[in-house]
Amino acid sequence: MSENISIIIWSKEGCSYCDDVKKYLVDKELSYKTVDVTNNDHLRDILDVKYGVRHVPVVEIGQGNVYRGVTEVGIEHLQEALDEVFVLD
Repeated sequence: MSENISIIIWSKEGCSYCDDVKKYLVDKELSYKTVDVTNNDHLRDILDVKYGVRHVPVVEIGQGNVYRGVTEVGIEHLQEALDEVFVLD
């Protein structure tokens, strides 16, 4: 697995989809950082500027200074994006 891959989850408290994403990454033994947008509308503004969405979860997968945002809800979208970066078991 590439050492320079970074995963960031934009999430909020009480979001079951966000919890599903986090559990999936833990199950795959992938580390991630979280940006909590709960009570932080200015962070949703950032998502709106970057990706045209205000919902969570949004997962950013980065390599070097280039990040790809996964904005579609559903583990299958995250899995597809991760498969493009490296092969998961």
